[in-house]
Amino acid sequence: MTRPLSGGGSLLSEEDAPQEAEGLLAQFTILYPTEFLVGSAIRGWATYRLPWFDAHLWAYAHEYGLSDIYSEDFQHDRLYGTVRLINPFI
Repeated sequence: MTRPLSGGGSLLSEEDAPQEAEGLLAQFTILYPTEFLVGSAIRGWATYRLPWFDAHLWAYAHEYGLSDIYSEDFQHDRLYGTVRLINPFI
């Protein structure tokens, strides 16, 4: 957030960035990877032929009971197990 943008300036100053990060940590639950979750990502990668990063996204949604992932990087309206992938730009 503090890295210079192509037009100059940055989204946040060096002083404001830590406060914003702490605010986000206070607002949202942090989901940490576990051995079981990584195993689920491996199964998602092997079963659905998802790229490794996408398999991790799917594994988090699957393991934590999320029904939808919104992303333009997946096939729209595809169901992977219990998780539906939705392209919000269609």
